[in-house]
Amino acid sequence: MNEEQLKAMELARRIKKDRVFLNNPVVMQGLGLAPLVVAAVNLQNAVMLAVAVLLILTPTRVLAAFLTRFSLFRFRGLTYALSACVVYIGALFVLRSLYTPAQLGLLGLYLPLLCADPIVLKRYERPQRERVKTALKKGLITSAGYILMLFLTAAIREFLGAGSLFGHAVMSYSLLPLAALPMGGFILLALLIAGWRGAVSIVKRQMALGVKQQA
Repeated sequence: MNEEQLKAMELARRIKKDRVFLNNPVVMQGLGLAPLVVAAVNLQNAVMLAVAVLLILTPTRVLAAFLTRFSLFRFRGLTYALSACVVYIGALFVLRSLYTPAQLGLLGLYLPLLCADPIVLKRYERPQRERVKTALKKGLITSAGYILMLFLTAAIREFLGAGSLFGHAVMSYSLLPLAALPMGGFILLALLIAGWRGAVSIVKRQMALGVKQQA
């Protein structure tokens, strides 16, 4: 294997590890779309969802990685699902101490459905065990990428749909009231993902060109 191939493999590993921009779980894999389309209509909801994701995603991954060391690996799907449910109970107590029932009600079913969301459970599909340290690191990075997409989507939808940000009016009218509806959220998210993927493709080409020039 020559130097150029080694550098290309290293570049591929770097891209795979970048769960924030180059390999964002929402943009590149389509994970966790439902909360973005339906519940992330404004930045207040985005904050609550972000807190929920922080409380559920990484702890679930860490707990499941730990428990699969003491159970038959063929049951890893059940282990991850049960871990998510257990973690959700604790997360719900924390959320109820931070927000009122009316505020949490704005998220609807999409708060408890995080327990079964692919953004939380997809890791169990891989055939190899995951170390607890790796689960913690990758869980935090994945959470960061998802939360970035969450805030970006919610900000665009609130600005276009209500002419406000964090509930404070920045315009006297709304540019696109449809943005506040699930259908509008779906369309805007699709456009955002398309633009993001285009930018990622450009960056990847530039990175690959740099590797070839160094070889």
